Amino acid sequence: MLVLFETAAGFAIFKVLDEQKLQQVDSLWKEFETPEKANKVVKLKHFEKFQDTTEALAAATAMVEGKLGKSLKKVLKKVVAKEAHEQLAITDAKLGGVIKEKLNLSCVHSPAVAELMRGIRNQMEGLITGLPAREISAMSLGLAHSLSRYKLKFSPDKVDTMIVQAISLLDDLDKELNNYIMRCREWYGWHFPEIGKIVTDNLAYCKTVRTIGDRTNVATTDLSEVIPEEIEAEVKLAAEISMGTEVSEEDIANIMHLCDQVIEISEYRTQLYDYLKNRMMAIAPNLTVMVGELVGARLISHAGSLLNLAKHPASTVQILGAEKALFRALKTRRDTPKYGLIYHASLVGQTTAKNKGKISRMLAAKTSLAIRYDALGEDTNSEMGIENRAKLEVRLRYLEEKGIRRISGSGKALARADKYQHKSDVKVYDPSGDSTLPTTSKKRKIEEVEEGDEEEKPIEAKAKKVKREAPAEGEAETETPKKKKKKEKKAEETAAASPAEMTKKEKKKKRAAEEEPKEELEEAAVSPVEETTEKKKKKKKVKEEDE
Repeated sequence: MLVLFETAAGFAIFKVLDEQKLQQVDSLWKEFETPEKANKVVKLKHFEKFQDTTEALAAATAMVEGKLGKSLKKVLKKVVAKEAHEQLAITDAKLGGVIKEKLNLSCVHSPAVAELMRGIRNQMEGLITGLPAREISAMSLGLAHSLSRYKLKFSPDKVDTMIVQAISLLDDLDKELNNYIMRCREWYGWHFPEIGKIVTDNLAYCKTVRTIGDRTNVATTDLSEVIPEEIEAEVKLAAEISMGTEVSEEDIANIMHLCDQVIEISEYRTQLYDYLKNRMMAIAPNLTVMVGELVGARLISHAGSLLNLAKHPASTVQILGAEKALFRALKTRRDTPKYGLIYHASLVGQTTAKNKGKISRMLAAKTSLAIRYDALGEDTNSEMGIENRAKLEVRLRYLEEKGIRRISGSGKALARADKYQHKSDVKVYDPSGDSTLPTTSKKRKIEEVEEGDEEEKPIEAKAKKVKREAPAEGEAETETPKKKKKKEKKAEETAAASPAEMTKKEKKKKRAAEEEPKEELEEAAVSPVEETTEKKKKKKKVKEEDE
């Protein structure tokens, strides 16, 4: 069995002298306690030394990626191919598959092989002759540095840490400048308040104050180098009628020293901005073209690095910087923000309010592509960013002019877009509830009308019944003419009766008179045979009552 062992100095191939010892994996380490014992287990057959660090880096990179490098292939063809019947012990199983496919050599990878490699590494100085320990350690250190640089693709021009620090310092300088200028205006305003409204630019204000000093010197000083002539005339006029208080020379000296600080910080800020602009064009040219150097630097700073920013999708790049608003919207179940730091890009700023969301979404999609190209691409040109920005500007022009064309149909016709109308959920106060006067609602009026209709219908039906019953009553009168005579007789008899008896009889007559129309209605519906029997019964009752 042959063993392939990789070192920083080159490739070594060992011959295993006693293969039976490999079967005892747990006690194999005892065979490599000393160089003498190790030489009894394995023996160096061939050692191929690297010529320089470049060759060592190429071989190490190929080994890491599981590929067969040129130097390794050369060694295997020279030594191992002569003994093709022998098995080759290797550390990486993936590399063994490549060797078997390319050179048709049987490779072995097992726990026993891993233990054997560990033993050879411990006694490497004694097994590989001609390599001093100092040389091996120096080559190992050099190869480690080269390999780490290759893996990280290290380049001094590609360090984005400088951008993160520069943009943070720029923001801090802006805050400090605002505080200093505000303090300077307030401090000098006690002595010369009118100049604050005349000179609006902060840097020009500090330079003017630095030149003037005490306001009594305005008439004799020349301010043409600091401010325009028109403003200079206003300042001199205002100094004559100023209502500010008098201050000492020591106060003026401190104010002038503060103005010096503001001017120096402003100059340094300008220098830092130029530095940041150059670094952004070197590290992320396409990102700079798309959103500008300040917005691009803030995106990189927010993500931590350019590589981390390249891992974000376009939707995350769009709302990067608006995390607080996003989580608040998700918590309250409202609309999520449409843009974050990307809102300050020039393309988003020059659009109308209704198109800002669309443009920020499209800009984020193109920007994410530009970031990945800058972070992972080999070229450092900005052609891709220029091309994508031109497409976005064309798209923006179409949106502003409402030039959205139809996809199907005639290409010349414009697409019909419905006008957006915002529907608010705000309830309007109804003042009708404040009135105490009784008002009938529409529903109540409708119900009253319906009830009136229903009442008219049964009245008409009753009228029809009465008309039908009228001829029946006429027949009853013709049939019974004798009743009238009897009633007249009864009236004569009651006149002779006592008043007490009269009252009783009158009550009975009233009851009979009330019952008669009811009975007549019933008789109209009853057959003529039943009418005769009922009439006879009534006659008998009347007679009995009279008696």
